[in-house]
Amino acid sequence: MQLNDSGLLQTQGFIDGQWRSAMSGKTFEVINPATGALLAEVADMGAAETREAIEAAENAMQSWKALPAKARCDILERWFDLIIAAQEDLAQLMTAEQGKPLAEARGEVAYGAAYLKWFSEEGKRVYGDVIPQQSDRRGLVIKQPVGVVAAITPWNFPNAMITRKVAPALAVGCAVVLKPAAETPLSALALAELAKRAGLPDGLFNIVTGLDAPAIGGEMTGSKIVRKVTFTGSTPVGKLLMRQCADTVKRTSMELGGNAPVIIFDDADLELAVNGAIAAKYRNSGQTCICSNRLLVQAGIYDKFVEKFAEKVKAFNVGNGALDGTTHGPLITTKAVNDVHSKVLDAIDGGACVVTGGKPGAQGAHFYEPTVLTNVHSGMRVFREEIFGPVAPVFKFDTEAEAIAMANDTEFGLASYVYTENMGRIFRVSEALEYGMVGVNETAISSELIPFGGVKESGQGREGSKYGLNDYLETKYICLGGLNRA
Repeated sequence: MQLNDSGLLQTQGFIDGQWRSAMSGKTFEVINPATGALLAEVADMGAAETREAIEAAENAMQSWKALPAKARCDILERWFDLIIAAQEDLAQLMTAEQGKPLAEARGEVAYGAAYLKWFSEEGKRVYGDVIPQQSDRRGLVIKQPVGVVAAITPWNFPNAMITRKVAPALAVGCAVVLKPAAETPLSALALAELAKRAGLPDGLFNIVTGLDAPAIGGEMTGSKIVRKVTFTGSTPVGKLLMRQCADTVKRTSMELGGNAPVIIFDDADLELAVNGAIAAKYRNSGQTCICSNRLLVQAGIYDKFVEKFAEKVKAFNVGNGALDGTTHGPLITTKAVNDVHSKVLDAIDGGACVVTGGKPGAQGAHFYEPTVLTNVHSGMRVFREEIFGPVAPVFKFDTEAEAIAMANDTEFGLASYVYTENMGRIFRVSEALEYGMVGVNETAISSELIPFGGVKESGQGREGSKYGLNDYLETKYICLGGLNRA
């Protein structure tokens, strides 16, 4: 890493505005997945530090929520400016610990910062209502911060998944205790350093780093102080957190697993569909929750689509994301490589044909070849399970009804995509798909402006947009009586 600002490389937890070692003195290693090189040794914290961070958040929130919204949001604006100024350093950190190419990392930093910009503006527009009632009374509805928020974020987007949660929480007057993924804590700690420089008061944004996720998460879900838990990650872990939150009836926002279909009809713009499917499938080497997991292609264009799609995949340049020309980086761990390969082997055993790829990459232990599979069917794991890697199974369908049924044949419901030039079909299929988000002739659907989230076992709640702000607010009704008294 070549950082212009060495102060952005922090290795301690961040509690009550102070950089802190673990009480035990323990640390854990952060490894570059492309090279295997040791990047840093980071404080390995646990339940005790989490409890301290929660108490600091509660204390800090009392004065923070009393500030005018503009005062809070001015600080978020300054934080945004500092992130944009540090974009290159933040991208270098991200590529080093996560593996994605620098171009993608730079894009994520800008994307993550956009949430601070958006909510610094939207936070000033938290409105209530006056409800007409009987002649001698009125009803007031006001909105107040939900309370201390515990946030748990993943490694695949180690910057944007943090700002997407922290920005709305802070904008409306909450305080946050964050546990970033142990694979990618450096991006989170750099954000905390910039927040401190922006003038965010101590205790409002706390980061607990550590390997013991059950201990940290258990302290978050068991605390009576924490009033909301927001999590991005796997569906099994999300279900566990929801069960743990039930005892104290916490609010939860869950952005969980996906199994996104891309439905390509034979009237689609083929070049547009191929490029969109490439971007949706292989962004971040397939390690995104809204990646296209299943490509469903109508029979009339199936062979032509596969030919054009595979030709582009074969042109990828897989390697170290820090090097010029790299289009796709490593997977996050060797376990991830093994999980992806096991799904590919299951498909091959079931009769799938490998058009390209199909095995671990020669670049190192964390790499997997970009893969295209045909002759696949719904009984295979690549149809049922989230792949989370650079593997594209291409399924064939005949009719619109069949495509909808195939797309909906999953417990997940996060993102879906449709390519067609038929306006009636656009509405029919979009409304029939059991997903929280539908991209039509487009796969780059995410931004700070839209309500990001899923249905079924892909989660609950929305992030981004005005709807994301509401997830951090409680609605309070106040009845004003006796108004006709002289």
